[in-house]
Amino acid sequence: MDASALQTFTSPVVLFFVLGVLAAFARSDLAIPEAIAKGMSLYLMAAIGLKGGVAVSSSGIDGTVLAALAVGVALGFALPFLAFPVLKGFGKLDQVNAGAVAAHYGSVSVVTFVTAIEILEFQSRPAGGFMVAVMAAMETPAILSGLLLARGMGSNGNGQSTGEMLHEVFFNASVVLLLGAFAIGMVAGPDGFSEISPFFEAGFKGVLCLFLLDMGLIAARRMIDSRSLTWRLVVIAIALPIFNGAIGTVAGTLVGLDVGSAAALGVLTASASYIAVPAAMRLALPEADPGIYLTMSLSITFPFNILINIGLISALAAVLAGTPGAVP
Repeated sequence: MDASALQTFTSPVVLFFVLGVLAAFARSDLAIPEAIAKGMSLYLMAAIGLKGGVAVSSSGIDGTVLAALAVGVALGFALPFLAFPVLKGFGKLDQVNAGAVAAHYGSVSVVTFVTAIEILEFQSRPAGGFMVAVMAAMETPAILSGLLLARGMGSNGNGQSTGEMLHEVFFNASVVLLLGAFAIGMVAGPDGFSEISPFFEAGFKGVLCLFLLDMGLIAARRMIDSRSLTWRLVVIAIALPIFNGAIGTVAGTLVGLDVGSAAALGVLTASASYIAVPAAMRLALPEADPGIYLTMSLSITFPFNILINIGLISALAAVLAGTPGAVP
């Protein structure tokens, strides 16, 4: 587990975010032009959507897969609604920022999931391969919920009706691109995707590094300017993954998933996105503060999950299945 955590923290993707934070705190003039940053956001969402659709196409569909997908999507929609009142009440956030943060805690972290899969295999509790498809399906629902919460379910005070707001949410550029790319990936499958994979796979990690460099710069500079990350938000960034992880693990067990798959679902619900959702929020909610949502998800929740919460979730899944054992 320590080795997995060390490997995660020394990955270029995470280190580029750290570089952005350090550069901002050092008052460097390093910056990525807005047009390029927007282009990177579009690229990342298209790539994530395509890969998710291909994963579902490859995994095949049976009762277990359908149950896991249904639970994952349902939790992706529901968890932001559970987090929102906590963020507004205890966290003292305004509606827009509470909705943006809530979206992060309903979506998933790919790096956290991959690390969890390695840990579960080391514990002889491997997760089913279809959980990759569940992970992909859980990217988007929380974005929809977060935008609904941020915009409000009635008039938004600017003369915009509920119908107009719903149209804005469901046909927002980021949502259309994610869902559209997901559908294209499902239809094309692995064979069709192979024709465009050099573009969407070879360049993905490089673009992701630059994207997180930019987000690190923005997050740190917003923190410097606003001092927006309070002790209340730190508490929430630790409490939410514990609570959400327990919900996901229990739900996975109830629908009949094996120990590893139930734990993997728990990790998915416990994680907070720092790739797809920040990219979507940057396009859909530019007024939301990255210094709040990205710092909570990447700087607090991410290392907490890697170092502590994955082990807790694995142990809970084993206890629920009646096969408790030592967690390395």
